[in-house]
Amino acid sequence: MTTATVAPVRTLPPLEDQRISVRASLHHIGALTRRNLMRIKADPESMLDVLLMPILFTTLFVYVFGGAVSGNQTNYIQYMVPGMLGQIGISLAMAVGTGLNSDFSTGVMDRFRTMPIGRASVLIAKLLAESLRSLVSLVILMAFAMILGLRIHTGPLQLLAALALAMAFGAGMVWVSMLLGMALKNPQAVQGVGLLIVMPLQFGSSTFAPTKTMPGWLQAFTKVNPLSALADSSRALINGGAVLHPALEVLGWSVGLTAVFGPLAVMKFKKRT
Repeated sequence: MTTATVAPVRTLPPLEDQRISVRASLHHIGALTRRNLMRIKADPESMLDVLLMPILFTTLFVYVFGGAVSGNQTNYIQYMVPGMLGQIGISLAMAVGTGLNSDFSTGVMDRFRTMPIGRASVLIAKLLAESLRSLVSLVILMAFAMILGLRIHTGPLQLLAALALAMAFGAGMVWVSMLLGMALKNPQAVQGVGLLIVMPLQFGSSTFAPTKTMPGWLQAFTKVNPLSALADSSRALINGGAVLHPALEVLGWSVGLTAVFGPLAVMKFKKRT
């Protein structure tokens, strides 16, 4: 009498351990990016910060501080607006973490957990959608500044390079913001910690005023502040001047932030979902 052998039951690995092809991941990222953009279309009020922030900040700083810092508004526009590229980008980037934290409380991430998609796809899609929002805001900033009197003394390619540098650094800061959004308990905490990061970077830099009038300890901080490098490279690209060193510094910071905080954010996302 022969004994029948029973084949062992093969269980599927957990969803997060399944191999997802590059093509499938790109498809997921594209679909999730479209979803994020459709959410913006369904809620146009979410674009108010993108549309109004560059106009409001430019008007206030040019007409309130322009005369005191540079003697007249015309000179200050040429100095301040290139620095504003980084200021606008980092402000929008740090707001991403607040929205991501809210998504966990509304159950959106629970839905993604049941889908056969890579966990990193959700975060990359948010990054791409936010990059498009930042691009809109930066274009509005430059257009409004030109109405006020900004002049591009170099050329269109240099202007595009300045926008690209601002977006690259903003993308690196998005990863920092998303990690904060998943590490902290509520949106208020994310917003508070984000403000503590943004304020020293913005005002402890050469964005709004020359650093030579600052005390020595603050000048030391401005020299290693990536926003100073971004402001200096943007001014060189728009007004003319040496751009290689500050531009390489900005790219180094952008790559470094992405390389460090990108994997940390993805790991935190996997654990939280």
